[in-house]
Amino acid sequence: MKIIRLLWPLCLLLCLHCTGGKDRTAWKDEGILRIGTDATYPPFEMANTATGRLEGFDIDVITAVCERNGWKTEFIETPFDGIISGLKGDKYDCIISAMTITPQREAIVEFSQPYYLAGQVVAVPESDSLIRSVEDLKGKKVGVQLGTTGEKMAKSLSGLSVFSFDNIGAAFIDMENGQIDAVLNDWPTTREYIRLKGMAKTVGEILSRENYGIAVARGQDELLSLINAAIDSMRAEGIFTELELKWFGNPSPVE
Repeated sequence: MKIIRLLWPLCLLLCLHCTGGKDRTAWKDEGILRIGTDATYPPFEMANTATGRLEGFDIDVITAVCERNGWKTEFIETPFDGIISGLKGDKYDCIISAMTITPQREAIVEFSQPYYLAGQVVAVPESDSLIRSVEDLKGKKVGVQLGTTGEKMAKSLSGLSVFSFDNIGAAFIDMENGQIDAVLNDWPTTREYIRLKGMAKTVGEILSRENYGIAVARGQDELLSLINAAIDSMRAEGIFTELELKWFGNPSPVE
């Protein structure tokens, strides 16, 4: 019994070390930043089918942030709907995933300064002539991505049926197949779908102004400061303009 009592604290420490995940200062001690992202949202984050590597605007942004801080990147893919829970559970050190800074999210995590300005837009099949603006969505079936600001906006509108998908690509496929009438989603990703598939068009105006930020766990002030400093230097060097031209063809149209 005495031996067990003596060994118990040691066993407990070993268990915590094995199951507790990496320490939240691993980016400082090991020079590796663990990054949570939902790589189903082109052109911000997606997997290159030829190489198997992640690429996109967000991937380039966080890679540049890491280069300026001397960190290597470790990307951890996770569904968007649970991505903040993963950060709170210490599965990664930060999130970059076309995530809009909102008061609700700021109550749970901390955000960097904004690095991109986006907005919601309605997309419909190319042949549709009845839906010309968000007002015409009444009585229609509208697809959104689960856990997004697009889902929140759609649910705030009256008279329409909202269908939430794990990834936005599935919503566009269902619209293409006639299962839903429209998709409400961020403008850049909607335009990328149209560019690649040519099966849809946007209607009406851009409906919102939404700043994207890099999220870290609350209390990670040093990490947040280093990320913000990197964003400042990238903006001064014109890196964001270069990346917008690379991935979008032009700067954000949201004013």
